[in-house]
Amino acid sequence: MNVPEMFGENVFNDAVQREMLPKEVYKALRATIEAGKRLDVSIAGAVAAAMKDWAVSKGATHYTHWFQPLTGLTAEKHDSFIELDGDKVIMQLTGKSLIVGEPDASSFPSGGSRATYMARGYTAWDPTSPAFVKDGTLYIPTIFVSFTGETLDKKAPLLRSMAAIDRQAKRVLKLFGIDCRKVTTTVGPEQEYFLITEEDYAKRKDLRLTGRTLFGAPVSRGQELEDHYFGKIKPAVTEYMRDLDETLWSYGISSKTKHNEVAPAQHEMAPVFSTTNVAVDDNMLSMELMRTVAKKHGLVCLLHEKPFRGINGSGKHNNWSISTDTGMNLFSPGPEPENNTFFKLMLAAVVKAVDDYQGILRASVATAGNDHRLGADEAPPAIISIYLGDQLGALVDSIVKGGSYVPPEATEGSIGVPESPIFPKDASDRNRTSPFAFTGNKFEFRMLGSQSNISDANICLNTIIADSFEQFADELEKATDVKAAAEKIVKRELTDHYRIIFNMDGYGPGWEAEAEKRGLLNNKNTADAVPVLYEQKNIDVYVRQGVYTQAEAIARADVFLENYTKLINIEALTMIEMAKRDIIPAVSDFIANLCQNVASKKSVCEDIPCESETSVIKSLSALNDAATAAVAQLEKDVAAVDKSDVKASSQAMAHVILPDMEALRASVDEMEKLTSSDFWPYPTYFDLLYDVM
Repeated sequence: MNVPEMFGENVFNDAVQREMLPKEVYKALRATIEAGKRLDVSIAGAVAAAMKDWAVSKGATHYTHWFQPLTGLTAEKHDSFIELDGDKVIMQLTGKSLIVGEPDASSFPSGGSRATYMARGYTAWDPTSPAFVKDGTLYIPTIFVSFTGETLDKKAPLLRSMAAIDRQAKRVLKLFGIDCRKVTTTVGPEQEYFLITEEDYAKRKDLRLTGRTLFGAPVSRGQELEDHYFGKIKPAVTEYMRDLDETLWSYGISSKTKHNEVAPAQHEMAPVFSTTNVAVDDNMLSMELMRTVAKKHGLVCLLHEKPFRGINGSGKHNNWSISTDTGMNLFSPGPEPENNTFFKLMLAAVVKAVDDYQGILRASVATAGNDHRLGADEAPPAIISIYLGDQLGALVDSIVKGGSYVPPEATEGSIGVPESPIFPKDASDRNRTSPFAFTGNKFEFRMLGSQSNISDANICLNTIIADSFEQFADELEKATDVKAAAEKIVKRELTDHYRIIFNMDGYGPGWEAEAEKRGLLNNKNTADAVPVLYEQKNIDVYVRQGVYTQAEAIARADVFLENYTKLINIEALTMIEMAKRDIIPAVSDFIANLCQNVASKKSVCEDIPCESETSVIKSLSALNDAATAAVAQLEKDVAAVDKSDVKASSQAMAHVILPDMEALRASVDEMEKLTSSDFWPYPTYFDLLYDVM
């Protein structure tokens, strides 16, 4: 296989555009993509014609405006290229059809920002993200807005937040004599996932309806031996990973790293970073392709954050940075960070923003699935903090507390034998317990859930950092000595926001108490985390940076809570159905079987001991009664939830329904341990985690 030759073969990328577009059209389109210039709509016809010709040559017969509604997924409506020409048809894509589409907007979440009967919505072409061909259709990335102008998707506010970063960062750069055409944020999202067999998946109602196992006793061998992480990859998984890499590469997605993760049946794929909106589109497409490729191999790819209890769940580390079109990384410390005023100002901007808006940063990753990970000693705590490492930590301490900064000397690593190579060591270790860690020339936001659309977190990051930049620029533009003024800002902001910096163990027993003393938020579930989005201070930052209107910001919060409530409700109803229709009857049958065994023994000889059977009968009977009572309580409480009020219903789901579900699961999981596998109605954790060979 010639990887360089096939890389991006399904993408209408720069090389294809250069080849197929008229020279002036190509230049105008690249000016929009690379320099952020307003799209010249007069070129749309030529671009559409070339795009259609290219897509048809790849076997496409249809096109679709591909967008990201507030469901967190993607959406598409397919139209064919055919146009009537007398009694014949021609293949055509017009400039208008490229630029705008009109899907029905009535059935997508809007957070109450529009009435259901208001159906008109528009999809508008995003030229900064390349079109691609998949399954005989040309996919055109777009934004999605309502007839009255409200954004109904995640792409439009993401682009607005990137524009805010560009606008405000260039003001600061100009003050330091640094010129550029465009400032962009870049992201490299690491994607964790599980693989199980399609056969086992088909037998688990909970996995099919909710994405996670609602019942399941722990397997006798989980991840205790720490042998799965980076371990030998099973043959079936190797074949899947090879196929996945080749598929992703064909769509221009730079899948770079693959390996086993910590838990059995868990794995990871990591791409090279790219511009944020392209990275978002690539990640949404990657998740779809990961599932599609798995089916070809008789497997199912699980992207839920916590498909199995008792072992690690899956996250999506968001490696985020800011760069200019000239190649300058704004977070590069340089060889002497203590003398790099610009870098220190960038660092102060991040520290200030993360502290000021820790609540909305936490809310940006809040989902029903992710609640099972955060704070579970397998992922960062639900408390937002920043890890800077030894080098920058010492630098910040010297600025805040005074005293001299002694830069660490470059050191080399070796195992102490002559045959071993000498290797350079980094200035600081990594802290896997930190939710927001500096990692050289970028920040790694580690709280994202594996199935999340990464737009939410990056919209928040871009917005709050842009706000810091704006405040700094406003102050520096009035200064006569920019460098001296910048140093004052650095000291003031690092001092004022020093509490958010934590370079120790986020899993440690004393961190929650210490965080509370510092005044840091600790919202452990979505129902408690999202309400901060209604606070006027947090709405204002989005409005100030032109990312959301007041109504759009409130609508987003409503959608988050509405989705949370719906997901927990589905899980609760699924548990009730599984317990009532399958598990409780199966256990009753096993109890009856044991009773028949006892009766048979007694019929032969009254004195035959039956302690083993009777002990299990008593235990299972008590547990089955407890499960029946738990089902009744769960049914009653689910029926009582007022779903017309998203705030109240989300609180009920978090603090009433989930505890009810835990009580039901406790009884069922104990019954699984005692019930013969011949009677148990579902594949067990052993089957699910170890059937893939």
